[in-house]
Amino acid sequence: MLELIIPVVIVIAIILASTIRILREYERIVVFRLGRLVGAKGPGLVLIIPIIDTTRKIDLRVITIDVPRQAVITKDNVTLSVDAIVYYKVIVAESAITEVENYRFATSMLSKTTLRDVLGHMELDDILTRTEDINKDIQELLDSATDPWGIKVTRVALREFTIDENIRRAIAKQAEAEREKRARIILAEGEFESAEKMKNAAKLYQEVPMGIKLREFQTLTEIAREKNLIVVSSSTEIGEIAAITRAITDKSKPLSDSQIVK
Repeated sequence: MLELIIPVVIVIAIILASTIRILREYERIVVFRLGRLVGAKGPGLVLIIPIIDTTRKIDLRVITIDVPRQAVITKDNVTLSVDAIVYYKVIVAESAITEVENYRFATSMLSKTTLRDVLGHMELDDILTRTEDINKDIQELLDSATDPWGIKVTRVALREFTIDENIRRAIAKQAEAEREKRARIILAEGEFESAEKMKNAAKLYQEVPMGIKLREFQTLTEIAREKNLIVVSSSTEIGEIAAITRAITDKSKPLSDSQIVK
């Protein structure tokens, strides 16, 4: 009798083990009953019918795809190597099983082709300067293509660009030429502003002749303060200039005759 009970217990235990499934919070199982889709179940304790039901487990966490380095020919015929990282997650477990044979493999292949397609329609300068925009464009394209599979692409990040050494040197020369161009423009703008100021000053001195005389006195004051040689215009008496200069520079010593040159 005991010999009969033991096999029965073993069979019952096997049936119960195949009937009861415990799923974590981030797991779901897609149940097919006699080939027909029943739906996704979980998390927690899930009961299925042995033999009649078949299941496929799905992980709902974010999955990372490391897109291997791709050789891309840009719109301006530059060969560029680039790799990227794609982040996605399964939103609808049933679609991930019924709409595509292998959603992981399909998403990976689609990421490669989309990366090459997007970069192949852009020039090198745009690729190097608009990385964030390119990431968003690729993410939107992938998300739209994988939406029927129940997959949400959350982010795409271009990681590293590799360019031929000759192209690198050409880019460096172009950047140097651009910096020199900007420097020349800034210098020219400064010269133009300076000329404008001088023109306005000349007009003011022409309207107010005494202004240029006061400017001359100021210059003499600065020279006298430094105790340098003073050059006096012949249009003004030496004694008058010396007296005015001495009155303005009260902190300086009186000028000697050797410091005043006509």
